[in-house]
Amino acid sequence: MTGDHYFTAEPGTAAHPREVEFSVAGRDYTLTSAGGVFSATRLDPGTAVLLRKAELPSDDVTGPLLDLGCGFGPITCVLATAAPSATVWAVDVNERARALTAANAKRVGAADRVRVAAPEDVPDDLSFAQLWSNPPIRIGKEGLHELLLHWLPRLTPDGVAWLVIARHLGGDSLHRWLTEQGWQVERQASQKGYRVLRVTR
Repeated sequence: MTGDHYFTAEPGTAAHPREVEFSVAGRDYTLTSAGGVFSATRLDPGTAVLLRKAELPSDDVTGPLLDLGCGFGPITCVLATAAPSATVWAVDVNERARALTAANAKRVGAADRVRVAAPEDVPDDLSFAQLWSNPPIRIGKEGLHELLLHWLPRLTPDGVAWLVIARHLGGDSLHRWLTEQGWQVERQASQKGYRVLRVTR
């Protein structure tokens, strides 16, 4: 056991690459995943609910869009496909996740529009039209709040964030906390124990 988590910067776990297949909005995706990243063996159920229930960007959206905690890149690849004129920033602390996302963006023909970056490498003056995240609940409530307090203000004035959180891991309490911080929060959907939240200014 290495003690790796999906939010470990440099996973020591053997990669053992594998294919992950899923469908969103009538399109089939086959992406490469590996050990040491979030939900390495399948599309995470929360991510599946998010991609099914949130409003995917239309094809005239130019972004930039943010996939916060991109893992091996399923959200990034779906956003880049749905919005072929948009730039998508795929951000993760895990270097293996970033490498996989870059490879998967190339696989879906979006390498020229996907910017894969560590959090500290995102330009400070960049604002996002949309933020998408299945946030890393396992970093703890304090870490999660710090993460969202850093990234949500990066939305453009009319920007929207789409978040998915398991109800039993604090989805409803996060909804209340975001409201207390001054954000407009709507529960877009509730399915399979997950809350999909739409967050705006």
